[in-house]
Amino acid sequence: MSTTIEKPGAQPAPSIRAASTPGRHGQPHMRIPPLIRRNTILLALTQAFVGMGNQTTPTLAPLIAVQMLGSATLAGVGTSILSLSRLLVAYPVGWLTDRFGRKAGLMLGLVLSLLGALVIGMAMLQNSFALVVVGLVIFGMGVGAGQQLRLAAADMFLPARRGEGLGYVLTGSLVGAIAAPMLIYGSELLGQRTGTDRLSTVWFLMPLVIVPSMILVLFVRPDPKTIAQNLSHYYPGYVAPAITKAAAASSGGFRTWLHHFPLMTGFACSFAAQGVMTMMMAMTSLALDHHGYSLSLISMSVSLHVVGMFGFSIPLGRLSDRLGRRNMMLGGSAITALGSILVPTSPEYIVITTGTFLVGLGWSCVNVASSALITEVVAPAERGRAIGLSDTISSSASIVLPLAGGPLVEWAGLPALAVVALAVLAVPVIMLSRLRETSPGEYANA
Repeated sequence: MSTTIEKPGAQPAPSIRAASTPGRHGQPHMRIPPLIRRNTILLALTQAFVGMGNQTTPTLAPLIAVQMLGSATLAGVGTSILSLSRLLVAYPVGWLTDRFGRKAGLMLGLVLSLLGALVIGMAMLQNSFALVVVGLVIFGMGVGAGQQLRLAAADMFLPARRGEGLGYVLTGSLVGAIAAPMLIYGSELLGQRTGTDRLSTVWFLMPLVIVPSMILVLFVRPDPKTIAQNLSHYYPGYVAPAITKAAAASSGGFRTWLHHFPLMTGFACSFAAQGVMTMMMAMTSLALDHHGYSLSLISMSVSLHVVGMFGFSIPLGRLSDRLGRRNMMLGGSAITALGSILVPTSPEYIVITTGTFLVGLGWSCVNVASSALITEVVAPAERGRAIGLSDTISSSASIVLPLAGGPLVEWAGLPALAVVALAVLAVPVIMLSRLRETSPGEYANA
């Protein structure tokens, strides 16, 4: 088997290695320039605002459905719409960021989020559930476009510290998840004072979060894509190693990526981790309620799950840089599998909560490592579409598996979820066992 490194695109990316270089990725100890640090802080703050949107929709959408329809039948429609919207927008916004830069895609996402929030607020005042659905679709597309933030972060870092850079920005999601309840609480107080509906008020307060995000993105200079294409300019002394073999195809794109084993392994890991994570997140509340635990305890368990998803992004990113993307995804898959066994098979609160935390932690390992892998085997001019394709694939899993979870529990009981989770995770684990990572971030296209 050849150990020559190949890239699924037309032009070589500086992050692809043909042979080992001194240290990790050639120059692992180079400092992060002040400009990169500033941009990273701006993107992390923007990610915090995007995280608030992620948290607000599943929290409020079920309440809106019950209030407007008088039934819990469509209580899960908000989460499903959010996942579907991400699926629809992921690849197109990736094309946009490849063509016009990462900031263009991020600004589009924020504009859509702003428009969607206002539409939902107006729909609530008009008591139109159909218009609420339209607003949720628009808002979900905006949140989906915001997923390109992690690409913007990866673009600005050398391969040796790319996982760390991803970790900085992804940690912003934890801040957003913590701040979302504060926004909701503030809307309740405002609604009481003004006599307006509490569920509509929060959407009208969203511009207070989204508009500052737009300003933050404007201050990100230069565009992260430009930095990715000129790393040696921003990291004086950095020299990208030469590539000893031409790319696998004369032009990149979907067909080329399907034949690139490291990239397909990253896609498969994202699909499995995202699908199992969303299925377990949806079923954790069911499992805890089934065993008679209170809403406050259920809420605490879900919060710990979110901490697992984002709270350790920085150390996990650094571990990914040191141990390699393959090892990190293997570890993340194993952690997710363990959590998926604990959640549906035990009646004990501490065991279920530990399980849902581990599922979130395993997802974080895979998310950081797979995102870094994509940026290492795809040139900057195509990374947006590659990340978009990965998000499309993983979003499909987050739609199908949670929907299948409910009927499965009715038919075979909660423990059946563990069997499904292990089966879904088995395929990427087999692929990872065949992936050759000659050194952290350096792959052989077997």
